[in-house]
Amino acid sequence: MTQIFAHRGSKVDCPENTLAAFKKAIQVGCDGIEIDVHRTKDNHLVVIHDEAVDRTSNGYGLVRKLTLKQIRMLDAGSWFHPAYFCEKIPTLEEVLDFLEEHGFQGTLNLEIKTNRYPYPKIEKQIAQTMQAKKRSFSHIYSSFNLFSLYVMRKHDPKAELAYLMKCHPFHFWLAQQLKFVKTVHSHSSFYENQVTKRKIKNISALDG
Repeated sequence: MTQIFAHRGSKVDCPENTLAAFKKAIQVGCDGIEIDVHRTKDNHLVVIHDEAVDRTSNGYGLVRKLTLKQIRMLDAGSWFHPAYFCEKIPTLEEVLDFLEEHGFQGTLNLEIKTNRYPYPKIEKQIAQTMQAKKRSFSHIYSSFNLFSLYVMRKHDPKAELAYLMKCHPFHFWLAQQLKFVKTVHSHSSFYENQVTKRKIKNISALDG
């Protein structure tokens, strides 16, 4: 069955990975929500896509080099539209509580952002946060970093793991060898390429 996930929340309507984006995703009835998890200098889990705050806030610098207090001071909405100037970069706990309070009952996909910086033991920290309270929604973990998924299997063994990958044939072969990974999420360009090839093939057939 096809499921629709709001990637970084409803980022077409609201600034990505903010509470406003998650609220909109719930309102439109998405099946799931995808978020990205990084860690601050003082070991707080925060929800933001990039390794740096530059693109989606009025600040600059790497998340891992900033404290939560410094990140709290940033405007994470005005870059998208002035109406969202009050939006902040949320912590993972804030997002979880927000989804619960707004009746979300779908699936939360947490991307572990360790493909560029390792964030030692972040997998355990994320798992402990997810297991701290019983939630009305299910969750899965995804990552481009296979080691993070392997470690997460130990800390949250019942959770589904999804390997994020590019379009190289080796990645498809590797995914088939991984017994601890249940799902593969390939880059959208792979599907775009396949659709394009099919269209070209169909056009050729019609032209004779």
